[in-house]
Formats: sequence, structure tokens, C-alpha cells
Amino acid sequence: MEIPHLLGIMSVITVATLFGSMAFFSCVIAPLVFIELDAETAGRFIRRLFPWYYVVIAALSLLATISFAFTNHISAVIMGLVFLGACISREVLMPRINHWRDEMIQGNSKAEVSFNRLHRASVFINGVQLIAVFVILLRSIL
Repeated sequence: MEIPHLLGIMSVITVATLFGSMAFFSCVIAPLVFIELDAETAGRFIRRLFPWYYVVIAALSLLATISFAFTNHISAVIMGLVFLGACISREVLMPRINHWRDEMIQGNSKAEVSFNRLHRASVFINGVQLIAVFVILLRSIL
């Protein structure tokens, strides 16, 4: 079997795994946590879970970027942007979101504006990533 063919198979499997992971977390895990747990426990649990969520996105998107680099340059660039978004979300947005959430809990009424703005940004980035990964998956299998 040729190397480009193997890289193509690896990229499809990686992107499919990434899409499934992101969709499952966003559509099942996150909502279920807030439905089944009290607000305080759910918040603590999600705060511990999100760093791992971003690590999974970063690792799988980096693997896809590398494998697409040899077979499909447009998909490689898009997956590289997904990787960058995961890194920014984990290392920049998440600590700031957590800081402003803590400020809200401590009664800082001005913190809610900053929290909501950053939270919306992280949700937007995640939504764009999910759509991008889905498009790459479709392009790869069709």
C-alpha cells in the first residue's frame, strides 16, 4: 500500500474521530452534566473536563494537519486552524473565562459582561471548528 493512500486513510479516521468526539461532547456530555448535576458541581466538573476536551481537539487536529499536509493542502490548512483555535481556547480564553466566572461567584457584578463575552467567543470558536471538521470529513469521504 502506498504512503499517500495510508495518509489519506489516517486523515479520514482522525477527522471522523475528532468530529464524533466534538459532537458527542457538545450535544450529549455538556448538556447532560448541567441537567443531572447541581450548578456548583456541574461547574466544577466542566471546568476540569474542558482542558482535556481541548487537548483532544488539539491532538487530533494536529495529527490530521500533518497527514493532510501530504495529501490535501487546503484540508491541512483548515485543520491547522482548528488546532490553533483549540490552543487559543485552552490557553487564552479558558483561564480568562474561569477568572471572570470566579469573580461573578464572589459577587463582582461587572464580571458578568466579561464572562459572557469570552464565553460567547469560545462557543463561537467551537462551533466554527465543529463545522470546519464536518466539512473536511465530507470532503474526505465524498
